[in-house]
Amino acid sequence: MRIVSLSVDGIHQAAQRGLYDWLAEQDADIICLQDLRSLEPELDHPVFHPDGYYSYFFDSGTPHENGVAIYTRNQPKAIIFGMGFANGEDMYGRYLQADFERLSVGSLLAPAATDESSLEKKVQFFDDMQAHLIKISRKRRDFIFCGNWGMAHRRADVENWQDHQDTPGFMRHEQRWLDQLFNEIGYVDAFRKVVKDADEFSWWPSGTVGEGDGWRTDMQVTSATLKNRIEYGAINKNVSFSSHLPVIMDYDLEV
Repeated sequence: MRIVSLSVDGIHQAAQRGLYDWLAEQDADIICLQDLRSLEPELDHPVFHPDGYYSYFFDSGTPHENGVAIYTRNQPKAIIFGMGFANGEDMYGRYLQADFERLSVGSLLAPAATDESSLEKKVQFFDDMQAHLIKISRKRRDFIFCGNWGMAHRRADVENWQDHQDTPGFMRHEQRWLDQLFNEIGYVDAFRKVVKDADEFSWWPSGTVGEGDGWRTDMQVTSATLKNRIEYGAINKNVSFSSHLPVIMDYDLEV
């Protein structure tokens, strides 16, 4: 099974840059897109509904803000909108999940942190998400969370990391959160399971791929049960549809 994930900085702009032509060549079973910046009624054009895929969208309810999508060749048994946080904090980001027989695949867009207030909301979002991930780790179900997590884990994941130690996305508490996710709770950074190189970046804060320092904030995170099912991973550096690059992962799975 192949999953392609990409944060698009606006789905209409990415489509104009050839995203859907490229996706048609990838033989992906599931495609997860983030940061659509479009309401679902604005996506009725056939280009946004590729042949051979079931299409699902979760917008923000506000024009030009966030939103996520999942395309899947196999019809899911259920579609879940949001993570159901009691305080509603999951609405500051966006999350959409497709449930199959034993596997759930989510498309995640973390909240952006641009000031003290939004940073607090981001911290709350990930605290609530950690509790959610601990809870579902006890289920007899496999999970793959694809998306723009809005933070990088290790020094190898940020170009010139020493210049960004106090930058949102690479602050110490964010690194600790990811440490807990991977080392204590047991989830797996699928890309790092198969690719160890330090110069693999998926996002450029400058807004242009290759300009300034690159970060690896786009990840596919799996439950521990899938650790030995990860076969291949790559960040495609030959295309540019946004400030992010596509993450492509192959798994020894069927849905």
